[in-house]
Amino acid sequence: MRRIGVFGGTFDPPHLGHLALAEWAREQLRLDRVIFMPAARPPHKRRRRISAAADRVAMTRLAVRGNPAFGVSTLEVRRAGPSYTVDTLRALQRTHPRAAFWLLIGEDSLREFDTWHAPREILRRARLAVAGRPGARATRPRSSAARGRIVWLNNPELQISSSRIRARARAGRSVRYWVPDAVARYIAARGLYARTR
Repeated sequence: MRRIGVFGGTFDPPHLGHLALAEWAREQLRLDRVIFMPAARPPHKRRRRISAAADRVAMTRLAVRGNPAFGVSTLEVRRAGPSYTVDTLRALQRTHPRAAFWLLIGEDSLREFDTWHAPREILRRARLAVAGRPGARATRPRSSAARGRIVWLNNPELQISSSRIRARARAGRSVRYWVPDAVARYIAARGLYARTR
């Protein structure tokens, strides 16, 4: 049975923290594959303007290039409407019926997990692989269905965030060593984040 990690996010932009976490999870959970899943319109980020899906997908492809265990899926950006994790897992299980899935999320997302769309079904379809986040306190979802379905990654907590990278780019500061070089070049060439968002 193949072991697949699903790493969803806005990836606006993808950064070295994302890559380090994905590799940590791949090794700790013995994953055969980690699928980066850029979201079309995350339900919890409706108020924040995000970059075009095509730019976020392109940057994520550049970021994962060179790691044969990493891949990028456009499943969510091609689907109309909000990006619900449960719909993604249903689709992935149709195409990979013999695979076991781990959903990579941060501690901050775990605190809100009970408010997600169909959390019990998500837990039936995948285990949660929870990454520590700087400043986040470990907590458990209230749902009893989560018992035995959560793995704590005990990952190093890197102080890198997409919002800080966007702020640096907007201020004309270097984002080198925050993102892969290919992503930094893409941001500069497209003028992403330079204008007011």
